[in-house]
Amino acid sequence: MGLLTGEVLAPLAVAVAIFLLLVDLMHRRIRWAPRYPPGPLPLPGLGNLLQVDFQDMPHSFSKLRRRFGDVFSLQLVWTPVVVLNGLPAVREALLERGEDTADRPPAPVNEHLGYGPRAQGVVLARYGPAWREQRRFSLSTLRNFGLGKKSLEQWVTEEAANLCAAFADHAGRPFSPNNLLNQAVCNVIASLTHGRRFEYSDPTFRKLLGLVQALLKEQQGFTQAVLNAFPLLLRIPGVAGKAFPVQKAFMDLLDELLAEHRKAWDPAQPPCDLTEAFLSEIEKAKGNPESSFTDANLRMVVSNLFAAGMVTTSVTLAWALLLMILHPDVQSRVHKEIDEVIGQGRRPEMADQGRMPFTTAVIHEVQRFGDIIPLGVPHMTSRDTEIQGFCIPKGTTLILNLSSVLKDETAWEKPFRFHPGHFLDAQGRFVKPEAFMPFSAGRRACLGEPLARMELFLFFTCLLQRFSFSVPTGQPRPSDHGLSAVFVTPSPYQLCAVPR
Repeated sequence: MGLLTGEVLAPLAVAVAIFLLLVDLMHRRIRWAPRYPPGPLPLPGLGNLLQVDFQDMPHSFSKLRRRFGDVFSLQLVWTPVVVLNGLPAVREALLERGEDTADRPPAPVNEHLGYGPRAQGVVLARYGPAWREQRRFSLSTLRNFGLGKKSLEQWVTEEAANLCAAFADHAGRPFSPNNLLNQAVCNVIASLTHGRRFEYSDPTFRKLLGLVQALLKEQQGFTQAVLNAFPLLLRIPGVAGKAFPVQKAFMDLLDELLAEHRKAWDPAQPPCDLTEAFLSEIEKAKGNPESSFTDANLRMVVSNLFAAGMVTTSVTLAWALLLMILHPDVQSRVHKEIDEVIGQGRRPEMADQGRMPFTTAVIHEVQRFGDIIPLGVPHMTSRDTEIQGFCIPKGTTLILNLSSVLKDETAWEKPFRFHPGHFLDAQGRFVKPEAFMPFSAGRRACLGEPLARMELFLFFTCLLQRFSFSVPTGQPRPSDHGLSAVFVTPSPYQLCAVPR
């Protein structure tokens, strides 16, 4: 019996091996196309999966760039990937070939976590009518929404005052600012999505913050890459939920908040926040199967705002305060400009920004130096295109190395040092070089850029108006080298905030 089983299994194993080899060769044939970008030799079945450090992809790509040039290719299992480095290649892809490169690669993990193929929100949505509809809605809401009787600027200014009060509670003693920054920025998102703010001690608020931070750690690394590359594994019951428990818990909590909001919503009244505006669109779209205004998409849009909008801004502010304690001369110049333009008698306003070139330059240089989203969000070609003389076939995933642009040695005087002069001309006026693209560029540029710029200016100037920041006495000077993950965050540090 055992011999018979072996006689049956051996040919079957050979047939399976030959089938997999043929599939691998079929996917590998793209590398033999004329003018396809060079890259490391992929392993059968795995491609270059084992040759990329998913815990520090920018470093991996930097080494590959030195070997293969600004445009190189990878194969992650059977997914063709092209990595673009340097301002010319990234600019050509995003601006000159923007229509060809605006798609997103499929995200099987998200679909199997219960969101469905048509519920991708705005960030991960495929390029098409649904994405255009959601982006148009989100942009108009961010731009025009008064959030009841308050403008978005008023919400940010009031939250900045609460943040300053929380800093003052430390009475000049050493503390880490990260949690307070996360809470303040999260409350801005909550004001936008739910028309309310949470007290920093609120248990639900603390749970939400904890899940967002844990979510980013869960999403990085090898597991998600493997499951997206082998989506058949996701058909095994429970695999996605067990591999991503934090993501499930995060969405469950958002569902609870949205259910409470829906219960209190009065359709007869004008919308007071983004959620109510979205619910109104859902009502209008009833009976239209093509509409992207669905309950599933609402939860994805809200999750996009919390997960991406909160962390990017709070991490940038953490970089800003770190760089102020490391560069007290820069901090002194910011203090001087704030005192001259705003004084101590009123809160900062966005209208002040145009008269504060040095402070504006500092904020931009924090974004450039901090380089917190070094690889952006992957794109995908929607048709055959050409970039820097290389042919990129339809369906190729594109990774745009924004770090290689923000630290481009040909574009910046001191690319690896903190130098606000990068954004000032000879007369001290603010200028923004072409190589400044922390929000990416083109059709898929970050839709939250206007809100982020408002938050960065108002939070930063409010804090610098009220406090002088310094390294705690007796503590070593913190490092300005970031910790690489989904976002590049500052190494842990403490500061002292002394009232001015």
